[in-house]
Amino acid sequence: MLEETLRAEARVLHDMLSTHDTDDFMNRLSTRIEEHAARPPRVHDDPTRSAPADTCTPPSFTPQRQRSTRPAIRRGLRRRPLPVVTRDPADQPAATLNELRRLCETILSAENTATLMAAFDLDYDATGACAFACLLYILGRRDSALYWWRFAAGAENPLAAHVLALYYAANGTLPEARVWCAHSRLLGFTAHQHLPPYPARTTPPDRDIARSAPTPTNEAMTSFVQNDRLPAALVRH
Repeated sequence: MLEETLRAEARVLHDMLSTHDTDDFMNRLSTRIEEHAARPPRVHDDPTRSAPADTCTPPSFTPQRQRSTRPAIRRGLRRRPLPVVTRDPADQPAATLNELRRLCETILSAENTATLMAAFDLDYDATGACAFACLLYILGRRDSALYWWRFAAGAENPLAAHVLALYYAANGTLPEARVWCAHSRLLGFTAHQHLPPYPARTTPPDRDIARSAPTPTNEAMTSFVQNDRLPAALVRH
């Protein structure tokens, strides 16, 4: 049905184009233009013609505005008041560092810390690497802690990526903090699933926690604990 309708319209269009005479159309258009030009112009009022004598046009009167003697007051653009933003104390760098330290203490105080260290000592387990980095951080080995946190995050450990985001946020390196925060979300980090429960704080200072925590027995890992800086080979890479 649709094809027949289209064929019929095509035939009508073909007939119209085949019977079109361009010369005849131009002649008829020229005749219409000549007829239109021969018509008398419309009647317009002559603006130069004077008004009748019996009509009286009142003079135009424009009241003058009295000038004020007061000085002009220039009004500037009204500025919108700035919003009052109060920062949350929990967002301060010191609070973030305390949160990071408390998280490391909780990881090292867990019952499975020895198992994690043994797994890390055996085959560089990512979860064990995160716990080992927490130990290095509490001991003040910041460069080594960052190295093993990055290692664990690169091995798809969500908690290590979250810890890196905390560290860089506390130290003011916001671009890297955003990167690691996005990486932790990409790995599926959730506080309910990956953060350990925080116990009541009854432990001694940080150094005592570090001494009581198990450490890897591998000599290469022991060098990270004993030295303040990364080995030269790792620094070059």
